[in-house]
Amino acid sequence: MFPRIGHGSGRLAAAAAPRIDGAAAGMGDLPEWNLSDLYPGMDAPDLRLDLARAHSDAVSFEDAWKGRIAEAAKAPGDGRLGAMMHAYEALEELIGRIVSYASLVYAGDTSDPKRAKLYGDIQEKMTDASAHLLFFALELNQVEEADIEAALSADEAFARYRPWVEDLRKDKPYQLEDRVEQVFHEKSVTGRGAWNRLFDETMSSLRFAVDGDDLSLEPTLNLLQDPDPARRRSAAEALAKTFKDNLRLFTLITNTLAKDKEISDRWRGFEDIADSRHLANRVEREVVDALAAAVRDAYPRLSHRYYAMKARWLGMDQMNHWDRNAPLPETPQAVIGWAEARNTVLSAYQSFSPEMAEIARAFFDRNWIDAPVRPGKAPGAFAHPTVPSVHPYVLLNYMGKPRDVMTLAHELGHGVHQVLAGRQGALMASTPLTLAETASVFGEMLTFRSLLDKTRDRRERKAMLAQKVEDMINTVVRQIAFYEFERKVHIQRRQGELTADQLGEFWLEVQAESLGPAIRLREGYEVFWAYIPHFIHSPFYVYAYAFGDCLVNSLYAVYQNAEKGFQEKYFDMLRAGGTKHHSELLTPFGLDASDPGFWAKGLSVIEGLIDELEAMEG
Repeated sequence: MFPRIGHGSGRLAAAAAPRIDGAAAGMGDLPEWNLSDLYPGMDAPDLRLDLARAHSDAVSFEDAWKGRIAEAAKAPGDGRLGAMMHAYEALEELIGRIVSYASLVYAGDTSDPKRAKLYGDIQEKMTDASAHLLFFALELNQVEEADIEAALSADEAFARYRPWVEDLRKDKPYQLEDRVEQVFHEKSVTGRGAWNRLFDETMSSLRFAVDGDDLSLEPTLNLLQDPDPARRRSAAEALAKTFKDNLRLFTLITNTLAKDKEISDRWRGFEDIADSRHLANRVEREVVDALAAAVRDAYPRLSHRYYAMKARWLGMDQMNHWDRNAPLPETPQAVIGWAEARNTVLSAYQSFSPEMAEIARAFFDRNWIDAPVRPGKAPGAFAHPTVPSVHPYVLLNYMGKPRDVMTLAHELGHGVHQVLAGRQGALMASTPLTLAETASVFGEMLTFRSLLDKTRDRRERKAMLAQKVEDMINTVVRQIAFYEFERKVHIQRRQGELTADQLGEFWLEVQAESLGPAIRLREGYEVFWAYIPHFIHSPFYVYAYAFGDCLVNSLYAVYQNAEKGFQEKYFDMLRAGGTKHHSELLTPFGLDASDPGFWAKGLSVIEGLIDELEAMEG
């Protein structure tokens, strides 16, 4: 019902650091977003009026349509179904606007009690309002197939929503009786939603003692990329200590949410623990299983081989887990200013398509980006689509690192996608997660290739290739390992509560398998599962990153070999939003995700980059 907070970069982090002055740190003036395009302020009369209107309009909609949809479907010529859909979409737009504003205000500083209260109050009020809309999808799905098809043929206004209606009917086998759905919906605020909020606010409050500094999570994680091995070790040990100090709470949150999902899945009749995510993503279980199997089979050729090379480069027989993302000696350490980052990404986008660059430029020119690191600011990076009548917003925690530039390219890819898909309207703009990462990863690839083509220095080229390989391993191998961890957790939770030791064992098993023998998992690493927000907010979300990366690798190969017309087909795919299945969207490019060879093709791109790095050793 409510819009997702946004699509993140997959470079997992959480609560931000003490405020960093961008100018003083050599990054220039960093932009802060202007949310007035949604509402002028937290106390704005417009917001209060819309809160009241959302509730009253929802009640009016229920009074007008509950119990009458089947009857209207029997007489499609009178246009009532089209009018009904238009009214429902308007309500979704209104509620989405309100919730988006509250979410973004809260994300800006999760430690501010006033913002937290606004967020909590609005979540409750909009849950109450949307409870009056629950009947709609349930009742529409009870209409006979022949009547729905006749109505879609006879009512032009209703026919506009055909993709949404057909998509909705895929949920039909898993729908429950109306009153049960209402209870599930209303209790989400005090159930799943409350545990999510507890996790977020706990993460925002955590502090990590590193060599006399009292840091929050993001800068502590950032130290795992420090050139100094002792500094990396101190950061890793500080992370482990604070996670252990709070392990009882994180274990309880994980157990509770896993049980909550099991109850929901059991009532709805889902067979596999991840089937509800696959349904939401509109992707077949067999396709995801093939992806996961292909990545697992590739571990030795990808992560194992790369980390063995990296250990040699760092002069180690075996790296510790805190050395995994250590910079190579060749890696430039200079801070990248905001202006340079902006120009780098826009130039890469411009080379691909002036239209793409023009859309992305608006994010900079109109203050749609919030970039500084400051106290209480929420997880690393995301792009929030808000609603079609407004525009997306991007949140970063920009610290001038090369990876931050790639994160900017990634989130702007989401932003461009969200702007283009917004033309489908509030009901059909949202893209399934499996394809939602396509534009973001493609934006990263464009930026990386643009920078690589301009690099002539052998050492710099090696550092760039290595960083890209690490990013791809983090996006593909690491995310599939996360997926395998979640599978272990949710399967075993069905047998009873899990202890912190069991969760740690599952974590070490999947990490050892995916990272390989070149990385030693030292004491303390067994609790690093605790900070991953995706496990809490969106179970099984993580495979979407691997799906998107492999898809983009194949897509980029098509682009490189295309004579003309690729850009237009690419933009058609983005404009489609949620109106088409992944098979239909990929057909114009000659790609098929159900073909086992598809994943091998995407993974071979990563393997090719590792081959190039291996050749540079000689």
